[in-house]
Amino acid sequence: MADKTNEFKIISTNKEAYHNYHILDTYEAGIQLVGTEVKSIRNGMVNLKEAYALVKDGEAVLLNAHISHYSQGGTRQNHDPVRPRRLLLHKREIIRLQSKIKEKGLTIVPTKLYFKGNLIKCELGVARGKKLHDKRADDAKKTQEREARAAVKFRNQ
Repeated sequence: MADKTNEFKIISTNKEAYHNYHILDTYEAGIQLVGTEVKSIRNGMVNLKEAYALVKDGEAVLLNAHISHYSQGGTRQNHDPVRPRRLLLHKREIIRLQSKIKEKGLTIVPTKLYFKGNLIKCELGVARGKKLHDKRADDAKKTQEREARAAVKFRNQ
């Protein structure tokens, strides 16, 4: 029988994080969620665009991640869409993250939200902000690669 724990199903990616930051290192973290948040995430109603993480009081916290209300949730059971959510990491990983973000210009941004088996995991990236000229260079490089692939495809036909 196949092992279900290694299956990944990506729910959401933060493409803007890859555009605005150089991702230096990544970590996998669990997220502490309530029931309606899980159901809403299963429906794909999550946005990581403006989200970031902090380490305070020995805990990692995900801030500004927008998980929409669950449509069948009712008023009492539903959650606040942008509430702070605790990230589940080992103590040594939290200490390592805390020491890295003390460096000037580094931050923690969520890059992906995905299912690993039946658990919801968040990939966190330790990132350094890009300057405008870095963004332009990356766009030019992507355009060059796209044109090269198109030329090879046209040549092979």
